Amino acid sequence: MAAKFEVYKGKRGDFRFRLKAANGKVICDGQGYKSKDACMKGIESIKKNAKGAAVTVTDS
Repeated sequence: MAAKFEVYKGKRGDFRFRLKAANGKVICDGQGYKSKDACMKGIESIKKNAKGAAVTVTDS
């Protein structure tokens, strides 16, 4: 099984997504959206923009 996005309704009735790795573990949670369409656009934004995203490490 490949990684997959799951779209679901949150406790407050908003639409949310989570990204699950091939082993089924959640590796990313999205914010809440008022509509399913907006949630799907959020997923597409991550797919599009994360490909070339830089990694920044901050030491606290």
